Amino acid sequence: MSTSPRSRLRATAARLPPTAAAPPEGTRRRILETALQLFASRGYHDTSIRDLASALELRPSALYAHFAAKDHVLAELVRIGHEAHFEALETAFQGAKPTPADQVRALVHAHTRVHAEHPQLALVVNEEFYALSLELAAPAQALRDKANAMLIDAIQRGMAQGQFSPLHPQITAAAIVGMGSRIPHWFEPGGPIAVETLAKTHAELALRMLGSVSGA
Repeated sequence: MSTSPRSRLRATAARLPPTAAAPPEGTRRRILETALQLFASRGYHDTSIRDLASALELRPSALYAHFAAKDHVLAELVRIGHEAHFEALETAFQGAKPTPADQVRALVHAHTRVHAEHPQLALVVNEEFYALSLELAAPAQALRDKANAMLIDAIQRGMAQGQFSPLHPQITAAAIVGMGSRIPHWFEPGGPIAVETLAKTHAELALRMLGSVSGA
């Protein structure tokens, strides 16, 4: 009987997003993509440097030429994930009409697509982030705070303009963000639900959660 741990998500091959935050093709990128696959399927704590070296067919010592330690590999993945996520949100926000409802719709649409199109990275970013020291997590935390602030600001402006009437703005914002965070656990890329359908549905659900009175 196999003793291999079950994968925590349904997606298959891991890949880094097409963003300037990710390194070019080469050994460093191979290390990151292999680590991403292992961290996503097994978990960060259940993946050793030897596991990573074995998957890469390298000596463990060879990895240290590129990363000081395993937590530095995780920190790089978390940074890349947060940069790609914030880049997508910022682009969506700037392209939306200047109304709170349209801005929320654009932000949630982008948030959903990032999580659905890069489920391994989303899983590692969201669930292994807290394994990092405060110092290593700081660059990603700053981006996370900025992304959350974009959504909270749109919600608050919508409330001030009488467009939104959520039961509790902070709880609702957390629930909206949480919808995206759970995507890697159940969504099957290439399955019966298209990514665009998922993104549009999440955006409309978010507006309903906010009690939008401006029309979806």
